[in-house]
Amino acid sequence: MTRHQVTPLRTFQSCPPKHFLNNPTDLVLDALDGLGVLNPHLAIDPAYRVVYLANPDRSKVALVCGGGFWPRTFPLCIRRWVPCTPLSRSSYPFVTGHGMLSAAVCGNIFASPSAGQVRRAIDLVNNDAGNYTGDVLNFGLAKEQYAATHPDKSDRVKFLIVGDDVAVGREQGKIVGRRGLAGVCLVYKIAGALAARGGSLDEVYSTAEYISSRLGTIGVGLEHCHVPGTAVPDTHLGTNELEIGLGIHNESGHRRVSPVPPLNELIPNLIQTVTSTSDPDRSFVPFKNDGTDRVVLLINNLGGLGELELCAIVGETKKALDKHGIKTMRVLAGSFMTSLNMPGFSITLLLLPEMEREQVVSTDLILSLLDDPNNAPGWKWSSKTEPKSIAERTSVASGTAPPSSQTFLKAPDARSFEIAIERACRAVLAAEGEITDMDKIAGDGDCGLTLSAGASGALQSLNRGAITGDDVINSMIMISNVAEEKMGGTSGALYSIFFSSLAQALARSSATVATIEVWSHALKSALERLYTYTRARPPSRTLIDPLTAFVDALPTGFDDAVKAVQHAAEKTRDIEAKAGRSAYVGGDWLKEQKVPDPGAWGVKVIVEALAR
Repeated sequence: MTRHQVTPLRTFQSCPPKHFLNNPTDLVLDALDGLGVLNPHLAIDPAYRVVYLANPDRSKVALVCGGGFWPRTFPLCIRRWVPCTPLSRSSYPFVTGHGMLSAAVCGNIFASPSAGQVRRAIDLVNNDAGNYTGDVLNFGLAKEQYAATHPDKSDRVKFLIVGDDVAVGREQGKIVGRRGLAGVCLVYKIAGALAARGGSLDEVYSTAEYISSRLGTIGVGLEHCHVPGTAVPDTHLGTNELEIGLGIHNESGHRRVSPVPPLNELIPNLIQTVTSTSDPDRSFVPFKNDGTDRVVLLINNLGGLGELELCAIVGETKKALDKHGIKTMRVLAGSFMTSLNMPGFSITLLLLPEMEREQVVSTDLILSLLDDPNNAPGWKWSSKTEPKSIAERTSVASGTAPPSSQTFLKAPDARSFEIAIERACRAVLAAEGEITDMDKIAGDGDCGLTLSAGASGALQSLNRGAITGDDVINSMIMISNVAEEKMGGTSGALYSIFFSSLAQALARSSATVATIEVWSHALKSALERLYTYTRARPPSRTLIDPLTAFVDALPTGFDDAVKAVQHAAEKTRDIEAKAGRSAYVGGDWLKEQKVPDPGAWGVKVIVEALAR
């Protein structure tokens, strides 16, 4: 993988050892209690920590699964369980519901439930159709004990182990086998839906077994998770390092990568790991890689990613699959099987049957079972359709051009005008970190990035000739468009309104050259127009303070205007915020920090650069 120096998705020294809970030892029971509140179709056996369907259809196959509990995964009501080791995931209880698991057995965090707990779950869902369960040791023990005490029902309990991890090779895992990761959730859903349709025990079991054989999952994380009630571990990843192939019980992965690569490099590498058939140690799924492969894609949040990053991962993975010649038939994304608060994700591919061959189960049946409704709270929404191509989902306006003015006004020196604009943009880019640090204290932490996005957009427009000293009015219109499209938010709107109003005022001038007098009159008019859209007036601890100072002082000369801007921006260190994000931050605390307003500082940076 190419090692480019890029900003990591997120900077972590470690996952924070802080949690919302009453007591670490009671967290699992407290979570189950909340789950019962969330889903009235479920019942809880607190003594055995079993979640099960309150009113199951006992004529249908029941699915039981379980493992160690942890936040932000879901329990499933299915008579079978998948992990090969004690489980760290809390997914089981959250995917319990009609059309999925019939019961979920919850151990402690990262610990397998006991055989007694599993037997209790089997008893709670006991029916006429049969059951299948699994967690290698304790689920196996429960199965054997149940068969010994219920010989007449011994043939009605089936045991299935699901291992979908491709990070651990055959040689390394030859004794313990592959780990069960998020791919098991697809087994839950498909087998649970088939059971809900009335499938026999043998049909449900053979289908689940076939699906299990077609799964491949790879995980990647920026940091390990923190287990409530434990000391902070000292095995942290570096601030610009990630780990590939880690497990959901905090196990280390098979390799670390530094610096953190961009998604468009990382994800193709992960896809290659899952689909490769050239590595005999890790080639678990029979991909053909000839353009005929079709898959179900599941992107799993390991617990600590925001929706913004998760959606970016989904989009990039779909692109990578397209380039790899793999057709994506369904996409699922969300927190299916988490590792507490781990900042990471996993990619699961379910290879669908070949179209020309008759298999245990058809592609149409698999997709229809995935699409079947269920009431498990942990199962995520999906479109139930094949995702569109980039061309189909991207709206492209045809025959339209950016608005422009028919009036032309030149700068006294066109080249100097363009150089000044470039200088201002580069100054903003250089100050991004400083302004962001200010905004982390005084606002929401994005001011530097917002201004930087606007500066980058303006530079691009300058480089392609859309901003030019030969046409000042349309240059102001272009800057207004850049602010609207690239910056966004409140700052983007304010800048866009101001420059649009400035263009209008310049267009009303009868002059042909934009002298300082022309600029002064136009800037005053633009500021008055901006005032109709914001209540902020100096002193307000916003960008309005230095902007107003600049407009008021410009008629006496540019040097005076620059000094006025510098004074106004510095003065915001001691002003109580009356508008903007800072208005939500404690005023006394802001004054103690002596942090200037980030937006005001941005105006200062721009004006100083223009004056050089």
